[in-house]
Amino acid sequence: MMGRRAIAAMGLLWPCAAALAQTPPDFYKGRTLTVLIGVSPGGEYDLQARLVARFLGRHIPGGPAVIAQTMLGAGGLTEANYLYNIAPKDGTFIGMIQNALPVMQAAGLPGPLFDPQGFNWIGSIAPTVETLALWHTSGAASVEDARQKQVIIGAVGRGGITDTFPRLMNEFAGTKFKIVTGYPGGNDVNLAMERGEVAGRNNTWSSWKATKRKWLDDKTIRIIAYEGPKPADLKGVPSLQELAGSAEDRLTVKLVTAGTLYGRPLTLPPGVPPDRVAILRRAFMAVMNDPDFLKEAEAAGIEVDAVSGERLGEVSSELIATPPAVKARARPLIE
Repeated sequence: MMGRRAIAAMGLLWPCAAALAQTPPDFYKGRTLTVLIGVSPGGEYDLQARLVARFLGRHIPGGPAVIAQTMLGAGGLTEANYLYNIAPKDGTFIGMIQNALPVMQAAGLPGPLFDPQGFNWIGSIAPTVETLALWHTSGAASVEDARQKQVIIGAVGRGGITDTFPRLMNEFAGTKFKIVTGYPGGNDVNLAMERGEVAGRNNTWSSWKATKRKWLDDKTIRIIAYEGPKPADLKGVPSLQELAGSAEDRLTVKLVTAGTLYGRPLTLPPGVPPDRVAILRRAFMAVMNDPDFLKEAEAAGIEVDAVSGERLGEVSSELIATPPAVKARARPLIE
């Protein structure tokens, strides 16, 4: 992991003084805006970031070119830390970061070298709903079944939501999941389920519908629990907060799963001039109402319920304001 001194030194390699002095209408003309993606290609983060990138330039004064660029490492931390500490602070670099990372920082875990309140949040296509799905041959089709037998769950990195969601279920719903981490991405876990290596995984409800609709229709997977805004099309499935026993348990679940409120968030680093932050926020919301974008989103199975950058900033402040006792209880569940 890169130290703070090295990060600060690398930051000197990005001279932006002349760029910062330009007026907003002049700044983006002839420039390139880079959208960083901290996860492997093919998943929901990647699909959403690349979709937004295709339309963002047409709504920014000056019509800059917009490119999407993958930056992998440490479960998304490499990208988030780079964006916050190293990337140019002139409005030419945006990142779609893992929504669990602000929770890690708020809980005081090592790794995040950023303050969620310091980011200049741009927006998110929609909040997310996290689910736990079991493969049809797992021998378990409900929470009660998973309380009675051990089920192997595949996950990406320890501390990310694919790991913490089944850990939360073990802690607060009494399931007996054995969690195997280390898969490069969600698609790799899907392949592991097909091969019989693991019997289930966490994923968002929207991602299942966008990427594995046939699995849902054929009951190849069964959703046994969720957390986040209640989906109208996910009936008869309990939320993790409903499965938790006490008020303190529910607060802990709410903190650990606060990433659902971020959705797949786009953000700028700190220090970007406020007028450029405003330009990019307006451009993002214009994309969310662009008929061509909405048509492509619908075709890809991506549901649009836009979250503004201002709202994401409020979520970050609420996260940091979580009582210390709740943060302390949540910490071992996301380490």
